[in-house]
Amino acid sequence: MPAALFPESASPGIAPDRAPEIAPDQALDIAPDRAPDRAGETAPSASVAPPRLPVGGLLALAAVVFLAVLTETLPAGLLPQMSAALRVSESQIGQLVTVYALATALTAIPLIAVTRGIPRRTLLLTLVVGFALVNVVTAVSSSYAVILVARVAGGVLAGLLWAMMAGYAMRMVAPAQAGRALAIAMAGTPLAFALGLPLGTLLGSVLGWRMIFGLIAVATALLVVWVLLAVPRFAGERAGERATLWQVFRTPGLAAILAVTLTFVLAHNVTYTYIAPLMRASGWSDRLDVVLLVFGASAIAGLGLVGVLIDRHLRPLVLWATAALAVATLVIGVAGSNPVVTIVAVGLWGMAYGGAPALLQNAPARVTGAAADVAQSMVVTVWNGAIAGGAFLGGVVLDLGGVGGLPVVAGAIALVSLALAFAARTGFAALRR
Repeated sequence: MPAALFPESASPGIAPDRAPEIAPDQALDIAPDRAPDRAGETAPSASVAPPRLPVGGLLALAAVVFLAVLTETLPAGLLPQMSAALRVSESQIGQLVTVYALATALTAIPLIAVTRGIPRRTLLLTLVVGFALVNVVTAVSSSYAVILVARVAGGVLAGLLWAMMAGYAMRMVAPAQAGRALAIAMAGTPLAFALGLPLGTLLGSVLGWRMIFGLIAVATALLVVWVLLAVPRFAGERAGERATLWQVFRTPGLAAILAVTLTFVLAHNVTYTYIAPLMRASGWSDRLDVVLLVFGASAIAGLGLVGVLIDRHLRPLVLWATAALAVATLVIGVAGSNPVVTIVAVGLWGMAYGGAPALLQNAPARVTGAAADVAQSMVVTVWNGAIAGGAFLGGVVLDLGGVGGLPVVAGAIALVSLALAFAARTGFAALRR
């Protein structure tokens, strides 16, 4: 959420590394039914330069996101090694990822509700230390049960982190720069998938999986220093200023944003969960590493594009992302036997998905203002529920209709997401300039 909404002092002003501070009841000025002006919609006054982005602090948040995603997903890349060492099946190691995501989905809303009054940097530092401890336990324990409990704790920490991260990044800057700030902070997600997970998997096979989790724990602990030095402090909400969960949910535009989020993430995961069999017809299943690299690199490019344009073109970007996801999945369904067409479609798919977290977290912060952390907790719950739902639905489609049904079902759901986004004018409205 923008810095304007949660000041630490009553006096507005801009320090070299701080965002503007205004009264907490000032919400972002959005134009629900008005298209952005074509002429001069982006042009700031010639005599007033925009405030400098606090890049150091935003990169610190991106590093937190990177390590959190790596903590969540790394067991998937180390299945054989962890399975052999802990004397359990590979499917049981896979459940370490499942319980993490489930804990995130189930706890985000209640925990963000009870922690709204805690100073935000204090809460952030607590979460970072918690991630370090989760990785320490994973690195040293010889008990699958103990590691499973640690993973549940990690999922709880992640639920809080995702719920507060977007708002934190957006509070560090002026409202007109909130989208760009969020894109920088969330860059850790595609980087973790495109670089962190493959590198962690490779190093795990060379150094051993315990060493990798230990190194992540050390890096996470060192991150505490960076956060202390670069990330500003923000107060929590005062008790008398807190809207109820129901009041937040009823904010105009929020339900539509959540519906778009649900359908978009559901469509993505119906296919992405089963990307290996999906690539079989084109011959890419034998080079899945290349497919994932193309997807990851395209996701980073998509996030970069969103970061440049999001503050002025949120609605067109959401429409583009949902349409691109629909086109990419349907093209794979129609021409999935052509390797060139397939890899191009994967690139388009990656670009569409790469900017989605920034788009679908920026929008609720715009419409809910001071209650943005609560709105983000709803996004976290919907997002993780859609991940699980997409994996389940994809499995049903795979069993009943074969792999050819996956992109068709995903494309149909993505078209529903596009229709919902097109209808949601308030939820994805433009900022007034």
